[in-house]
Amino acid sequence: MVEAKNSIIKGGINIFAFVLIAYASYLLILLSLPYIYFERDVAFLETKQLIYHHKVWRASFYIHVFTSPIIIVSGLLQFSTYLQRKKRTLHRLIGKTYLITLLFISAPAAFIMSLYANGGRIAQTSFVLLSICWILTSWLALIKAKKGNIESHVKWMIRSYALTLSAITLRFYSYLFDVFQFQLDPKTTYILLSYISWIPNLLIAEILIRMKYPEYLINRFN
Repeated sequence: MVEAKNSIIKGGINIFAFVLIAYASYLLILLSLPYIYFERDVAFLETKQLIYHHKVWRASFYIHVFTSPIIIVSGLLQFSTYLQRKKRTLHRLIGKTYLITLLFISAPAAFIMSLYANGGRIAQTSFVLLSICWILTSWLALIKAKKGNIESHVKWMIRSYALTLSAITLRFYSYLFDVFQFQLDPKTTYILLSYISWIPNLLIAEILIRMKYPEYLINRFN
């Protein structure tokens, strides 16, 4: 009885989180649209005028911007129990899309961008660590899947996707800072955002793992 109740609660949380992340992903895609014209003074690029002329940085920026929605959406669909149960071939294809795009395209671009991040060395260190952790967790998720260790694969996918969502949480916290008008100078604000955009995500991922969320997903998959 208790186990069934816990399963219903976890199912409700899973649906709520899925819908919330899907909506946030939609908003992120809208934020990415202005960049399709490749103009140098649009939105975030207004703060990068001093390095916009660097071809490597500029290419990395556009690669990261245009691949991030693909990664966020494909990563989210990996947690769809319907796809896992009914469309396993599609589930695997989407999973490969997520990991290959992340590991070989978006994450390397994000690493290059992190070296030039706003906020100076402290913020740059945060984004470098984020990029490295993003690559490592995703690589381990891939390795565990190849070895057939499904439980470990799911755990590392949760960690990987938690870091993927830093693109959303960074903008969410930035929005809250504006709404509540925190009295911090721009550099301090960005440094703070650079860390809270991903460290709490990893902590939440570990809490979910301790709450046996991976086991719940695996049981739903079968």
